[in-house]
Amino acid sequence: MAVLSVGAQAPEFALSGIDGKQYSLSAALRQGPLLAVFIKTTCPVCDLAMPYLNRLTETYGSQGWQLWVISQDAQDVSRSYAQRFGADFPLLVDDPAGGWTVSCAYDPPATPTLFLIGPDGKVQFSGDGFSKADLNAVAERIAVHLGVQPAVVAERDDGNPDVRPG
Repeated sequence: MAVLSVGAQAPEFALSGIDGKQYSLSAALRQGPLLAVFIKTTCPVCDLAMPYLNRLTETYGSQGWQLWVISQDAQDVSRSYAQRFGADFPLLVDDPAGGWTVSCAYDPPATPTLFLIGPDGKVQFSGDGFSKADLNAVAERIAVHLGVQPAVVAERDDGNPDVRPG
């Protein structure tokens, strides 16, 4: 497998969320683009990214696009992680007991890895690790899709590094 590149068709998937609901890519894309972020709950770089992901939903709401964080850990650990960070977006579980089927299909090279998938099902943006530039680029693409003014969601001088490899 190779990580999905920009322009590639994103593989269809369905996963359960920690809220007990079922989520499918095809259903999400009927409502607009989807930002899928692969994480591990033990990853300190993922910890760094979580507040910025919350900021994306605070800035752009949840209408016309969606953010799903896909945990590569078990349901109970993933639920605790989401609560710890006050996640205000769906956190889905690509359970290790199930063989990480979605992670295998998307092949993220590190955690976190972001895939912005357009309504046409094609990958519009891909980035791994923590990067303020990547987060702001995703924010700009979401704003363009929504027809609103882009916002900076990751300020350069906010006390966190601009980049940290996953």
